[in-house]
Amino acid sequence: MKIISMIPARYSATRFPGKLMQDLGGKTVICRTYEATVATHLFDDVFVVTDSDIIYNEIVKNGGKAIMSVKEHDCGSDRIAEAVEGLDVDIVINVQGDEPFTDAESLKKLIEVFKGDTDKNIDLASLMVHITDQEEINNPNTVKVIVDQSNFALYFSRSPIPYPRDKNAGVKYYKHKGVYAFRKTAILDFYKLPMLPLEASEKIECIRYLEYGKSIKMVETNVQGVEIDTPEDLERAKKLWK
Repeated sequence: MKIISMIPARYSATRFPGKLMQDLGGKTVICRTYEATVATHLFDDVFVVTDSDIIYNEIVKNGGKAIMSVKEHDCGSDRIAEAVEGLDVDIVINVQGDEPFTDAESLKKLIEVFKGDTDKNIDLASLMVHITDQEEINNPNTVKVIVDQSNFALYFSRSPIPYPRDKNAGVKYYKHKGVYAFRKTAILDFYKLPMLPLEASEKIECIRYLEYGKSIKMVETNVQGVEIDTPEDLERAKKLWK
């Protein structure tokens, strides 16, 4: 089973343009993420896939591997699908370019999902973190996920799900971490299927998989890390890096 990692990277992020080229401990955020992914030693290959000459050149000049997108893409999964279409791979792990604290243990858990899925019933696997802070639960920038008894995703939302009508029901809230593991066939299917209303409304790309009947196995991790979406996140990451 050949397993690679793809790191989709846009320069013009909506909330924090150029965030991947910001300094984090003497190197850019995208370089830190690439190096952290390579350092896990879990992959047959690691690539940054981007539409930006700036990011492409940054990775290549630092000895990394990068792929330039040919087409314009609305989301990271589409960008990855174009890049892997002609590659001989089985499993593709999508590591977000703004997560320089990606850890080996969480990625290894995702890979184990597919190694144990001998009947190939699982299309995707992804990470979730138990959260208890009410502000984070209500924050629309925090994507929440609810799962069934076997930890397959039922739905993702920017709203607090489940709604706590009964505050004594004892439900747990999980934050979805944007690290995905795909079978190559699943991500190519995603690339060809049009966006449907639920994904369009929430602006959460993995909802498309659910809308088309794909199975997403969620894996719990205790590693929060720092997703760099804002200048404030970058300052937190700098403190954590030290």
